[in-house]
This record gives sequence, structure tokens and C-alpha cells, in this order.
Amino acid sequence: MPNHTEQLGYVTIAQNSDTDYLKMAYAQALSIKHTQKNNKYAVIVDAETHKQIQPKHLEVFDYVIELPIDLAKDESWKLANEWQVHKLTPFKETIKVEADILFTRSIDHWINAFRLRDVVLSLGCLDHQGNTATSRAYRKLFDKLDVPDVYTGLMYFRYTQTSTDFFRLAQKLFQHLPEPTTDLVYAMAAKILGPENCTLPGCDFIKFVHMKPAINSWPEQDWTKSVLVEIDVPDIRINNQTQFNPVHYQVNTFNLDEVILQYERRRSILAGH
Repeated sequence: MPNHTEQLGYVTIAQNSDTDYLKMAYAQALSIKHTQKNNKYAVIVDAETHKQIQPKHLEVFDYVIELPIDLAKDESWKLANEWQVHKLTPFKETIKVEADILFTRSIDHWINAFRLRDVVLSLGCLDHQGNTATSRAYRKLFDKLDVPDVYTGLMYFRYTQTSTDFFRLAQKLFQHLPEPTTDLVYAMAAKILGPENCTLPGCDFIKFVHMKPAINSWPEQDWTKSVLVEIDVPDIRINNQTQFNPVHYQVNTFNLDEVILQYERRRSILAGH
């Protein structure tokens, strides 16, 4: 059983490979500390990533949790450990986020909606203009299998029998599906257990901005190379559009150095340095 030391917090998994997920997690934690009242933060890492933890990380990470078993040790895209967040979270209620998401505004008001279910998966996503995405370019298999249109970059769960059943089923699906993605695994688990138990269709505001090109009607290329991005933390403006929902920037070319620099300067000023 997880060691639930606090009521509610954010958790991400950061396993460095050819991408610096620890850096992403650090930027994310800074954004959460700055924008959320409920801002406890835990990062789950493997042994090698744990060695890269610096003092500055420990100033913003409330918990650093090392994976007891790394099921993705030999994989470049380390999704096989995703289901382990359920047993490793230090929180009774967990908002699980992918490391490449930044918060620009408080989502504290989402928590009462989250608590309507034991597991809440985001249905659909937003483009950078704040519109619900309509592209099915990345969802053809979802449509073929007729599974819920979930986006697991941001999800909520609390430790109950329902969430235990959900993550046990996800574990089995990760182990037996060829090349599983987290979105597809959790969508299939939601269909099996009942979408009414895992989603909140009536709470359409629970969405994040997804920067994949087709979602934004852009060519399939690195969007940061051709799109105007302005950063004035916590604000992010994309093509002059202020982003009000969490932003899933999705590529490692996003200017995290500027995000981190601005947040570190603010923390230094607030600390009186």
C-alpha cells in the first residue's frame, strides 16, 4: 500500500534518455509552485536519473521517489512504468502529469470536479487557440477500437478499489499490447471498466493544450521552429494567444531554459537575494 503522507499533490515520472525529462520536471514543478495553491510535487525517477538530482531540484521537489523496479530500462520511450505511479504516489489524491506540461494558471478549482470520480481522465484536448481539437490524425486506432478519446497527459486518481482495478488492468495491457501508448492503454482500461467511472464528460473544462501539429492545423514539423512563442512566466503566448490551460509543449526544443531562468529569478527576488 502506498505511503500516503499528504492529501493531494502532483506527480510526474522523469526518466532521462535522449531527452532531459528531469529538466522538464524541474520547469514543471516551478510552474506549479508559482500558480497552484495546492502545489505539493513528487517526481519518480530511475536510478540513473536519481544521480542527476541537484540541490536546486530538491528546493522545489517535495518528494523524489526512485523506481523499485524499472520495467523500461532498455527502452528509449519509457512508458512501461506508467502504471506504477498508483503504488508509488505519496498522496491520497494524485494529479498525474506528463513532464512536458507547464501550468500558466491555477487549476485548484478543478479539484472539486476531480473528486466526483476515483479516476478522472481528460476527454479531448485543446488547440493553442483554446478550441476543442477536432483532428483525428492521431486517433485513428482509437476510432477503430471505439474507445474513449482520453488524453492522459493530465489525470487524477485517489487510492480506492476503483483506481486499484484501473491500474492493475493498465499494467496487464502494458505487458500484453504491442507497442502500447499510455493514452491507448488507459482508453482501453476505461472502456473495460466503464467510461462513466473514469471520465467526466460534463466537465468540459478539464483539458490541456496539446501542441502536436495536426491538432493545431500545422504541417508535421517541429512547431517551435515556425511559431511565435513569448514567455513571461507564468504566461505563455503562442502566436499572440495567451494560454489559460496547461500547455503540453511536447517537443524538447521548447525554450525551457528561458522558463527556468525567469522562475529562478523570481524565486531569488522573493527570497530577498
